[in-house]
Amino acid sequence: MKILVTGSNGFIGKNLISRLKWMDDMTVFSYDIGSSPEDLATYAKEADIVYHLAGINRPQKEEEFMEGNRDFTKTLLDTLKEVRNTHAKIAVSSSIQAELDNPYGNSKRAGEELVRSFSEENGNPCVIYRFPNVFGKWCRPNYNSVVATFCHNIARELPIQVNDPETLLHLVYIDDVVDELIFCMSDKEHVRDGYGFVPCVYDIKLKKLSEMIYSFAASRKNLYLPDFSEGFEKKLYSTYLSYIPEDDFSYPLVMHEDERGSFTEFLKTAERGQVSVNISHPGVVKGNHWHNTKNEKFLVVKGEGLIRLRRIGSSEVTEYRVSGDRLQVVDIPCGYTHSIANIGDDDMATVMWVNEVFNPEKGDTFHEEV
Repeated sequence: MKILVTGSNGFIGKNLISRLKWMDDMTVFSYDIGSSPEDLATYAKEADIVYHLAGINRPQKEEEFMEGNRDFTKTLLDTLKEVRNTHAKIAVSSSIQAELDNPYGNSKRAGEELVRSFSEENGNPCVIYRFPNVFGKWCRPNYNSVVATFCHNIARELPIQVNDPETLLHLVYIDDVVDELIFCMSDKEHVRDGYGFVPCVYDIKLKKLSEMIYSFAASRKNLYLPDFSEGFEKKLYSTYLSYIPEDDFSYPLVMHEDERGSFTEFLKTAERGQVSVNISHPGVVKGNHWHNTKNEKFLVVKGEGLIRLRRIGSSEVTEYRVSGDRLQVVDIPCGYTHSIANIGDDDMATVMWVNEVFNPEKGDTFHEEV
């Protein structure tokens, strides 16, 4: 299949092309503002499907709305007609703003009308998508996406502006948009009331959006992961990470060190406990305590260790020899006093998961030798 993408350097265009390049038997023609009319004619003649994503939404002059959204659409359609392409399917990226009486909305609606007329006259099938606000990686901040602006600024500790906290946003994620455009390629697009649509739309108020993104920034210090059980927060978090400056990808952890080694908290969750890294020097024994409700999983990833467990009230001891050379998880049930000893010649590193975040007011930890 041969695919023409207009606006190939734009937000949606970049994401779509990056997906198409990983698909088999696809030839992608990229057309953007630096391309020539000759390029357009060549691509239009061979295209099996046209993703018309080019447009303008923040011009310096109001009349540029029509030039960028209506007039270029006409140029594209005229070119398809000139090269006698009557089979290419046309998928158009329009906007919910087309429902409104404003310069941008009027220009997008005018482009839609041209495409519908062309489809009726020339025979090319068409799908017009009135996308709500699209968010995700590679979207330009301080341009047309409040999500991109908030992510960019908060990641750099710059101020954001919330004019009306109660403003309700309708958002679609870029990967969901790309999925829908791929569906359209095989005639599996979602259509309602004559327009294509992305089935997964998220509604969120502006204040809640800003609070959520601020919590992502704070997570690099308090170590709490977001709630990924809901699709929107998962997608927004992925978006936020893509706006972190490249020289700020890493962040330090607090290492609690003593003569035995160190203990460092890595990740925390409100629902599923926390993950820590424990370093033990040779000959060191840690633990010798038990819990009522708290339970753990130990995974030695470096060195050699001996994990010993004894059920409270019993004299029988269970032992597990563990090594970073053969990864295995050892469950530490509640009601068992337990210890872990470094029996090797080098430092031993253990990844530890516990089912709850440490609460100093309810430690649930009781000393007793194994």
